[in-house]
Amino acid sequence: MRVRKKKNGDARFDACKELFIEFDKETPEKLSLAELFPGFTKFRAEIGCGKGTFITETAKRNPDVAFLAVEKVRDVVIFASEKVQAENLPNVRFICGDAAALTALLDEKSLETIYINFCDPWPKARHAKRRLTSEGFLRLFKNLLADDGKIEFKTDNIGLFEFSLEEFPKAGYEMRDVCFDLHASEWAENNVQTEYERNFSAKGFKINRLEAFKAEK
Repeated sequence: MRVRKKKNGDARFDACKELFIEFDKETPEKLSLAELFPGFTKFRAEIGCGKGTFITETAKRNPDVAFLAVEKVRDVVIFASEKVQAENLPNVRFICGDAAALTALLDEKSLETIYINFCDPWPKARHAKRRLTSEGFLRLFKNLLADDGKIEFKTDNIGLFEFSLEEFPKAGYEMRDVCFDLHASEWAENNVQTEYERNFSAKGFKINRLEAFKAEK
């Protein structure tokens, strides 16, 4: 779906520019998270942060954790950066790029958690490798996770979820707390909803959810 270009987009982006990590997309250099977030020792990332409701609320609930929010659509990430700026959160920075940018910029074992929330399901079979929960992407993400790190994944798309249930083990993960109706489960109380999640659950869509950890060798 094409995102309509936002009015005053350039000015709004520039107003939050200090929240964005600039990098050379052709030859990206590794980031030092300790330097980027002075005083923090725990780091997490959300891949596909959308308009930022999830990352903003999660950062507020975890002030001792630093967060990287990745979003490839600039006219969407503007909303997220404005939310974080309005809350004056020191523990969030943004990367305007795709998921591969994160794997290029971070050292191995940098993150304790990666959130993948309502990613594009790429429903056509020929596009399966583009899904963020395909084996190829999951192996890249596994390199970024600490030994006891995890991926938290949510989607309303049952086809994508069933596909993912097969891909995580193939990529060397073990899954826990697999749930096909998050909002009616024991995990609902502490669940931070995204904008998309609120809209689609209100329409009766059930939310699927799992956690995945590196499988013991």
